[in-house]
Amino acid sequence: MNLATWIHRNSALRPDAPAIALGKSVHATWSQFATTISSVATALHETYQLETGARVAIVMRNRAEYLETMFAAWHAGLVAVPINARLHRDEIAYIVGHSGSSIVVADDEHADDVRSLMGDVSCLRSVIVAPSQDWDRMVSSAPSPMVERLATESAWLFYTRGTTGRPTGATLSNRNLLMMSLSYFADIDPISPNDAVLHAAPLSHGSGLYGLPHIARGAVSVIPESGGVEGEEIAALISRWPGTSFFAAPTMVKRLTSDTAITSADLSNLKTIIYGGAPMYMADLEDALAVFGPKLAQIYGQGETPMTITALSKAQHANTIHPRWRDHLQSVGFPRTDVEVRVVDEDGRSLPIDEIGEVVVRGDVVMSGYWNNDAATAETIRGGWLYTGDMGSFDEDGCLTLRDRSKDLVISGGMNIYPREVEEVLLQHPTVKAVAVVGRPDPEWGESVVAFVVAEEGAPVPTVDELDRLCIEHIARYKRPKEYRIVESLPTNNYGKVVKRELRELLESEA
Repeated sequence: MNLATWIHRNSALRPDAPAIALGKSVHATWSQFATTISSVATALHETYQLETGARVAIVMRNRAEYLETMFAAWHAGLVAVPINARLHRDEIAYIVGHSGSSIVVADDEHADDVRSLMGDVSCLRSVIVAPSQDWDRMVSSAPSPMVERLATESAWLFYTRGTTGRPTGATLSNRNLLMMSLSYFADIDPISPNDAVLHAAPLSHGSGLYGLPHIARGAVSVIPESGGVEGEEIAALISRWPGTSFFAAPTMVKRLTSDTAITSADLSNLKTIIYGGAPMYMADLEDALAVFGPKLAQIYGQGETPMTITALSKAQHANTIHPRWRDHLQSVGFPRTDVEVRVVDEDGRSLPIDEIGEVVVRGDVVMSGYWNNDAATAETIRGGWLYTGDMGSFDEDGCLTLRDRSKDLVISGGMNIYPREVEEVLLQHPTVKAVAVVGRPDPEWGESVVAFVVAEEGAPVPTVDELDRLCIEHIARYKRPKEYRIVESLPTNNYGKVVKRELRELLESEA
């Protein structure tokens, strides 16, 4: 199974239909896309002497050449290593070295940083800039036949960072990515060849993964010219491309929801917004549903199970007559078609309804393991089950609600306190923009709860009494923060997720 088969299939079925668009303009038809990847694959083999199974790293912002590089690597029987272009030079160096990538394809914006790794990263032999004259020569090479690959062989090294330590490379096979794509059709949306997928989020992450089922069905991949999330541009692209779907982190959805260019636009061409990767708080979700209508679908997954553990469909978002509709909206939905999902105790025993334990998952979408890290693989995959590190519980409907990361759990006086529950309450305050709740070492209680609170810009700063009263009204007293800190911002990583580790380290240093 070689995923490049999809490009050649679409080239045969719809040679002149748009495959990749840059903004409103067509960059390549399916026939052109197929020719490009076949030619670039030739150059990877003949000019750069890459053998089957070698790794090719990609460091560039969203652009057409990103997709061309990735599928050319697969056509050539190689393994793609997409790297978040927002990472620090040293973080990129670690991933290139750890993956053993001898070739990096970069855009002009990141070329100097990557070139500076030559000599420092022993495996790195060449840096290819795309577009450039070198890239044009690769595209002009004679096309070569597609290399056969087994379903179990590696296709994508997905480097993911937990709350501590170095990034780990989840080894995703051709079968993993195929099952992820088939599960999309089963649980999220059917896709038509006349549809479009808009890549406003990084191709190195969720947008790239969820672009695959769209490519498999022949939908056009649309790259915004700004390379980011601009409401006016996204509104214009939705107007240009019928059947548009896109993946977005909750922060992106919130930003678009309040953008007048979106709220005043004709969104009839919008098909689906797939959101995930971080909590979507209830108030933000209600605002988004008011703006976009029943076009939101939630997914819960990890790099180790690419975007595929549970989902909450568009229909379930719209099912307001269900007695537990609001509870479902604050959950991560129901197990996907291609996996088994359980909530277990410390001994791996399944827990009953409403009891909180670690979420574990099994299925053909689960990674084969971590690249060159047997110890981490053995810790994460046990008895065929992937231990996610997320704490959750099932309700009577079979709906999974996440409580927190296991390492984010606060244990105070022997009582488990789940920070997200406290955060949801504090976000009800009209002038609270963001909040992060963590545990602080406490000599008497083990840990005490501290809330870091960001106020809305230009709004009155919430008082401690206001925040405390809100908690007293909605949660048990033992869950109330012992301290409320008003801060200008919260530390985030390159994907916009709050890095609670830094907040805990601050509190530990003070203690």
